[in-house]
Amino acid sequence: MYPINLPPYEIKIISREGKRMIFDDLRRKYVALTPEEWVRQHFVHYLTGHLGFPSGLLANEVQLQVGDKRLRCDTLLYNKQLQPQMIVEYKSPTITLTQKVFDQISAYNLLLHVDYLVVSNGLQHLCCRMDYASRSFHFLPDLPSYSDL
Repeated sequence: MYPINLPPYEIKIISREGKRMIFDDLRRKYVALTPEEWVRQHFVHYLTGHLGFPSGLLANEVQLQVGDKRLRCDTLLYNKQLQPQMIVEYKSPTITLTQKVFDQISAYNLLLHVDYLVVSNGLQHLCCRMDYASRSFHFLPDLPSYSDL
């Protein structure tokens, strides 16, 4: 897979019917190993293993519905009251993080109204904090630890 800018972890990969699969601890199952999934699994392990995010408050592939349209958030962090607090969107390491990526995550946030939006392609990680009172946001220099949210 691609080299990325995230700490290594003990990766569980198997082959099933000729396809490579990676274990997703949050979904508790093997899923297809794509470049985006490679980033997701490393990023989730970074959140839980290095930044103190509780795995019980994280969920992968959360489905949202807007009218007849179905959307899927890559990862959601919930607060202790089980309200969405952070949306994380992943891209393959070959995809540049552009305005289009932020437009996608912003569409999800129209429904969820979270405090933090995060995008990562495994090489670059961007985090912004929403300020609903001033109808703005600001980028943070680093992803905050869970205790700093």
